[in-house]
Amino acid sequence: MAEILNIDEIKSRYDGEWVLIGDPVADESLTVVRGSVLWHSKDRDEVYRKARELKPVHSAILFFGHLPKDAAIVL
Repeated sequence: MAEILNIDEIKSRYDGEWVLIGDPVADESLTVVRGSVLWHSKDRDEVYRKARELKPVHSAILFFGHLPKDAAIVL
């Protein structure tokens, strides 16, 4: 069973990486506050491929780093 970490622990361990979080727990504003790290990588596509492979029932993918100033965000 994966270790459950709070968001600050995840940020400090995986700075600059994309992180697949299993069974995320969110606060009332839907901000992830803890969960178990299922996969992490500096390559976003690798994390998405792993998510498709693992097929977690409940998950979140978060980036812990700085986006370049010219990055475009698509929601």
